[in-house]
Amino acid sequence: MNYKKIRLKPKKEESLKRFHPWIFSGAVQQKDNDLTEGEVVSVYTSADEFIAVGHYQVGSIEVRVLSFEEEEINASFWEKRLSSALDLRKAAGLISDNNNSYRLVHGEGDNLPGLIIDIYAETAVIQSHSVGMHESRMMICEALKAVLGDSLKNIYYKSETTLPFKANLGAENEYLHGGKDVNEIAIENGLKFYPDWIKGQKTGFFVDQRDNRSLLEHYAKGRSVLNMFCYTGGFSFYAMRGDAKLVHSVDSSSKAIMLTNKNIEINFLEDKRHEAFAEDAFKYLAKVKEDEYDLIILDPPAFAKHRGAIKNALQGYKRLNAAAFERIAKGGIIFTFSCSQVISKEAFRLAVFSAAAMTGRKVRILHQLTQPADHPVNIYHPEGEYLKGLVLYVE
Repeated sequence: MNYKKIRLKPKKEESLKRFHPWIFSGAVQQKDNDLTEGEVVSVYTSADEFIAVGHYQVGSIEVRVLSFEEEEINASFWEKRLSSALDLRKAAGLISDNNNSYRLVHGEGDNLPGLIIDIYAETAVIQSHSVGMHESRMMICEALKAVLGDSLKNIYYKSETTLPFKANLGAENEYLHGGKDVNEIAIENGLKFYPDWIKGQKTGFFVDQRDNRSLLEHYAKGRSVLNMFCYTGGFSFYAMRGDAKLVHSVDSSSKAIMLTNKNIEINFLEDKRHEAFAEDAFKYLAKVKEDEYDLIILDPPAFAKHRGAIKNALQGYKRLNAAAFERIAKGGIIFTFSCSQVISKEAFRLAVFSAAAMTGRKVRILHQLTQPADHPVNIYHPEGEYLKGLVLYVE
């Protein structure tokens, strides 16, 4: 390998010996001149022993490790990693005619830090969270075509909002492959939906809630359901299939409400049980009558995206859950979530406990929820466990 080198300070290789995929800037003693952000570098210990190869970047995380072996990061490397990721999804039984939407690559969970790839029917949506992955996008595109073959018709690159803004890359969202006659409908557990990968949040749909939506379907029968922060209505159309009495979807975005209504329509044409409202969540909850709903879903966007926001985020979760506890019918069920990576399971649970105590309701935990198998957590990178949820029975 002929990559530029980074050398670590003494004893700073210990986390790498445990296969943690991040090298922080404080661990670096020396680096070659003229390093370009995003290029592949070789990392050596203070004793000049090779220990890793990865993408160099400017910031607190200086290297995101691609491999702990001395290997070239070439076409063969990308195909091998994507094939390994696909094998995991097949082993988990996630790919079928009944389910053609799934996450193929989940960053560190698939040993590709900084890279997200979601599959929606015939389309792959790539998101880069590092400059290195951005610079590698065409090799990743070619590897995707090789691994997925004829099942893949389109590859859309959507990283305009996820790349480090200080890198000043001027990246645009674009089709790297295909883009004509795109199949806009995907299937999740037999239900159809429109993933809006061009203008929607993230890659166009939140596939990480697939298992939790299925669980909600189990509880929906005969209930009056309120889906807060509904986005494109995933929980709503599962509740409909679960034979809910009525389903109300709420989101502050009128575009999200439009997509929710489209998704309900393609699954439940002319079904009058559903209504959607474009309104602020807290304002909507404030006017809800007691006992109006006996199943409420609280799936807000990340309240904390960095550690400095943790305190305010926990207050937000406490306030939101308290509002739901105050209004849900006796014997009601609440599905409540946090997708903030910096909020621990313990801190989130404490915020929900505090909300219950404030309202004086008797609350029991039925399920503790997390992300599905296509969002794997690298055992050496526990930070990858970001989604946490509780299913609560409220007396």
